[in-house]
Amino acid sequence: MNKETCLVLDFGSQYTQLIARRVREKKVFSIVYPYHVSFEKIREVRPKAIILSGSPANVYERHAPIPDKRIFSLGIPILGICYGLQLISHLFGGKVKKVRLREYGYAEFLVKRDSELFRGLPKRFPCWMSHGDQVTKLPLSFERIGQTSSSPIAAFRSTAFQMHGVQFHPEVVQTPLGHKIIGNFLFRISKFRGDWTPRSFISETIESLQKRIGKSRVILGLSGGVDSSVVALLLHKAIGKQLTCIFVDNGLLRFKEREKVEKVFRGYFKIDLRVVDASKQFLRALRGVADPERKRKIIGHTFIEVFEHETKKLGKVPFLAQGTLYPDRIESVSVYGGPTSTIKSHHNVGGLPKQMKLALVEPLQDLFKDEVRKVGKALGLPDELISRQPFPGPGLAVRIIGDITEERLKLLREADSIVIDEIKKAGLYQKIWQSFAVLLPVKSVGVMGDERTYENVVAVRAVISQDGMTADWARLPGELLARISNRIINEVRGINRVCYDVSSKPPATIEWE
Repeated sequence: MNKETCLVLDFGSQYTQLIARRVREKKVFSIVYPYHVSFEKIREVRPKAIILSGSPANVYERHAPIPDKRIFSLGIPILGICYGLQLISHLFGGKVKKVRLREYGYAEFLVKRDSELFRGLPKRFPCWMSHGDQVTKLPLSFERIGQTSSSPIAAFRSTAFQMHGVQFHPEVVQTPLGHKIIGNFLFRISKFRGDWTPRSFISETIESLQKRIGKSRVILGLSGGVDSSVVALLLHKAIGKQLTCIFVDNGLLRFKEREKVEKVFRGYFKIDLRVVDASKQFLRALRGVADPERKRKIIGHTFIEVFEHETKKLGKVPFLAQGTLYPDRIESVSVYGGPTSTIKSHHNVGGLPKQMKLALVEPLQDLFKDEVRKVGKALGLPDELISRQPFPGPGLAVRIIGDITEERLKLLREADSIVIDEIKKAGLYQKIWQSFAVLLPVKSVGVMGDERTYENVVAVRAVISQDGMTADWARLPGELLARISNRIINEVRGINRVCYDVSSKPPATIEWE
């Protein structure tokens, strides 16, 4: 790995991925590993600095999450955040105790000693606290550099060990100057160059792809979404005609999706595109299946089966490219020993057969969604494709709750196209992370004209997010919701009720399945 890397060790904090994102916003590459990762794997990454995340655990517990202690002998700067600060203190001979009242919310931080970590910041600034323990005694060679009214040791440093710690959370927006603190750690303390940009990613990735693939051929599943489009252009630049893109019509696509993909990639990009109509095969495999995890697994298996069948027609093609992103790969940590519960399987990750005959090429596997868009822009993708809202790999299958039939797909496809059309007309499409319709497994009584109806119910979902990891429901204007509802009920025969989803993520997910 040629790029400079900041390693984030996850101890089970809800904010761990925010830390990684804040680092990347400073044009420094970051990677998240669970705290129990092997020391050998850490050395392979060759991190230039390490950040220790927060945690719901207590450092003095018998089974507290503890990393391999050899990380502290790497001779690189380390920043501990909340639990990370307490962990450093505990391991180096300081004392950590439970506080009488848990400190949660805003606090005023007071800088007590001049340090590189707080360079350029005012002597007092607001910060966000979320802890039930605090450092009560510093280890030898450590000094206090900041405090709050409730935490006498709210920040420390050890120049001898190149370590810093803060009790508050600089990664959250509730600490307004947190980004400057992270920047000081990266540039003043750790001496990063800050040169990880979309263009540097492109050049590094193309070089890596050429080295790995050589003169072999690659097959890519092209959906027309941002992820697969960026993968297609990266591979096309790297290996040219060695790439063959296959668009699988699985029968679970949005309105006129197939026609749009053919027009853009055959007509505009001049890429070798093969279109396969496998809709009957997918729908047959999904018949009678209502469980969302089974749906995803079936779609993943069928997807690979279709690919392997098409690959045989092309001769020897050893590589399969996919648009897997970083959030799909990050391992969540359960600090109390139990397995982390599965929220849902990602199509590219959870649906692969155990004995897959194609080697995976995943050039976007270290990127978040918004970073993919920036890479796409640098590659010259049209704004229409770059700003396109995410669409799940399993397609409309995870937006139909219950059985999937051609009739239900038709209803949802028509309703969904109305939602998107009205969102675009309102000028909100690029401001919203995702907007779509969901077909519910219930019917309701209605009155249309002079007749009683008993028809389907659709839920409209629109969320605002930066990367899909967290999301808030979009406060759409009432007039817009009224237009969407009226059009769906009047234009889609078989639907007589429209609801609006006002759930955020967490606790809900963006998709319903």
